[in-house]
Amino acid sequence: MIITVQLEAGRNQDTKRRAVAALTQAAVDTLGAKPEWVNVLFEEYSKENWGIDGKIQLDRHGPDPVTLGNRD
Repeated sequence: MIITVQLEAGRNQDTKRRAVAALTQAAVDTLGAKPEWVNVLFEEYSKENWGIDGKIQLDRHGPDPVTLGNRD
């Protein structure tokens, strides 16, 4: 089983570790998967390569890195 997470670049490794653990457990609990069957892939996109509502994210939010979810 592969779970792909597409997100804006900037989350730290601890945040990704928590996401992998939570997504794996959700697949076990809801889909009956064994933990060793669950693969989580992160596809990260920079602000200049992602657009919403006709504007690229760089123009919408500026160059500051994403910190959402980080617990530093």
